[in-house]
Amino acid sequence: MDTELARTFLAVATSGNFVAAASRLHVTQSTVSTRIQTLETTLGRRLFQRGRGGATLTPAGKRFLRHANNLVRTMEQARHDIGLPEGYHDVIALSARIALWEGFLPHWVAWMRAQAPDVSLRLEIGFEADIMQNLIEGAIDIGVIYTSSARPGLAADLLFEEDLVLVTSDLARGWPDPGYIHIDWEAEFHEQFAEHFPHVPTPTLVANIGWLGVQQLLAFGGSGYFPRRLVQHHIASGQLWQVPDSPRFRVPVWMVYPRRHDSDSLAQALGGLRALARDERLRNAR
Repeated sequence: MDTELARTFLAVATSGNFVAAASRLHVTQSTVSTRIQTLETTLGRRLFQRGRGGATLTPAGKRFLRHANNLVRTMEQARHDIGLPEGYHDVIALSARIALWEGFLPHWVAWMRAQAPDVSLRLEIGFEADIMQNLIEGAIDIGVIYTSSARPGLAADLLFEEDLVLVTSDLARGWPDPGYIHIDWEAEFHEQFAEHFPHVPTPTLVANIGWLGVQQLLAFGGSGYFPRRLVQHHIASGQLWQVPDSPRFRVPVWMVYPRRHDSDSLAQALGGLRALARDERLRNAR
């Protein structure tokens, strides 16, 4: 079976409609429809119930879900195995939000290099939706993200809570600050921010990457909420200041991975993340 059919099936199953699946796969909606029709014809069963609300899995579709995951994962594993450098016996692919590569995940890379020197690593930056889709398709082994939602075949472990602090380039700017940069730290942050600052005007500067917001602050001034890990060296050097008496917000950091796997390398990689997360929780508690 063409793995593109299985990937398309998984994209529709994850997003719940053909339009979103087409956007995620960078193809037209008609291409998605044709692929699903071809797959249903091949299997002799209807896999989705179409309606105004989108596309939901039929009983046959739910049964095929596990097979589609296995099909795509097997192809990805074959690609990894064939491309392994000499002297390495396995590969682990991890994708995460860029802010988590500052002061946390590089320690995991160093841990893996020391504890599993014969495991090749593929490291990526991504956003929640794409990371979850890549996990479902088997394109990556581990996702480290801020917002996790239930997906068939995936497990999610809470690693630690990110400590977000309000920093400014100049304490004289005051608060609310017209130069405030609102970073998309996902739903839990937005809810906490709205609860504590119900009267702050709608931000006019919004960024989806924390690193981008920090660079804007350092270059042109302003304020914003950022992980303490991301700004602590700028605070120590006097480039940024933490706004006095400002509330701190906590957002969860999740580790998402296949619920069923028989990879010793993956089990070791997950164990390393858990160990480093315990250290991070201790630092946050101080």
